[in-house]
Amino acid sequence: MRIKYTIPIVFFVALVIIEKENNIISRVSDKLALKQTPQTPLQPSGLSHILPKHNGSLSKMDSAFTLIKRRLENYSQHQEVVTRGRKHILLLATTRTGSSFVGEFFNQQGANMFFLFEPLWHVEKMLTLDTGGTNATASAKAYRDVLQQLFLCDFSLLESFIKPLPVDHITTGLFRRESSSSLCEESVCSPVIKGVFERYRCRTRRCGPLNLTMASESCLQKEHRAIKSVRVRQLENLRPLAEDPRLDLKFIQLVRDPRAVLASRMVAFAAKYKNWKQWAIDGDVPIDDDEVRKLKGNCDNIRLSAEIGLRQPPWLRRRYMLVRYEDIARFPMKKATEMYRFAGIPFTPQVKAWILKNTQASKETSGVYSTQKNSSEQVEKWRFSLPFKIAQVVQKVCGPTLKLFGYKFVSSEEMLTDKSISLIEDKVFNFL
Repeated sequence: MRIKYTIPIVFFVALVIIEKENNIISRVSDKLALKQTPQTPLQPSGLSHILPKHNGSLSKMDSAFTLIKRRLENYSQHQEVVTRGRKHILLLATTRTGSSFVGEFFNQQGANMFFLFEPLWHVEKMLTLDTGGTNATASAKAYRDVLQQLFLCDFSLLESFIKPLPVDHITTGLFRRESSSSLCEESVCSPVIKGVFERYRCRTRRCGPLNLTMASESCLQKEHRAIKSVRVRQLENLRPLAEDPRLDLKFIQLVRDPRAVLASRMVAFAAKYKNWKQWAIDGDVPIDDDEVRKLKGNCDNIRLSAEIGLRQPPWLRRRYMLVRYEDIARFPMKKATEMYRFAGIPFTPQVKAWILKNTQASKETSGVYSTQKNSSEQVEKWRFSLPFKIAQVVQKVCGPTLKLFGYKFVSSEEMLTDKSISLIEDKVFNFL
């Protein structure tokens, strides 16, 4: 009989709680809500796990428990929400779209920004198969989970992907550490260890191996956090981050003319793109080749992500911005101002000074991987290195992508190399 009367008593208590004032409900929720920390994954809240099973009809009590559950969840989420004003920015791109250059817009923000440069490099490297590709499902989940923890200043999951494995949270192998000024600040700069080599060592000061505990502590003290990545294929996979109440996340997707991207990759990654280089010489491209299919897949992924973002579903409302590299290259200060306004963070004098200095670079400083560019010249450069035959192939397999982003098709060799004809449509992408 004791078991028989347990459930009615539980439901009665629920009804009593519902009738109480909000301050009483708050005190109850304090006890029931799971306490969150940057190192604790967000757990689903609710009361279902404490209710015993019962074979009878509970329909009459559903509304009561739905109400209390919602009120407790709302309170729990309120408690978990990040410090007021803290922003999280994820710069999404693909290789050779100018993402290193644009990433510096946030890396140079100043003492209030914790910026990470391509942390997912380690995840991709570990998950890469013998064939050279990755398991899309496994990598998407890993990318999502690592990003979520990093935005919460928790490096523990990332550590498991770093080789060699960090010892006592200390590593000499973090990819491009020197490209994240946050990881080379005095507060994160450990003493130099004689005889220990760090490939991506800091340039601004002499530091020892990176102590990820110190990096986490520094991250927690920063007002804003930004991450740049060229490895996320589908924006949809990051929906849990947008819906995480601990984050105030803004997505900035950087795109570039696929013809320009291919031309740049053929130079920067010559070994991987040797087939394309040979086709450029021969003038004959097998449209059903794996490399061509891969190009189409990349274009489709970029377009599908952009279509979701521009559609502004509820989980992305006021959280997505599309930016063309060509617009940044031609109007760097204007576009940077728009990006900062969208992100909701101050556009500091340091960033403005960096942009002025690094958008008027000479040819000597404009290397393949350099962030110093004569930016307006970069927009048209590809048109004189990519053969018309290759441009036609890109237009055929990436046509919908070019149309969505406002890139004009070329119909002849003469049109391709005629600088008086712009291949960039004036197009505004709404993001507010």
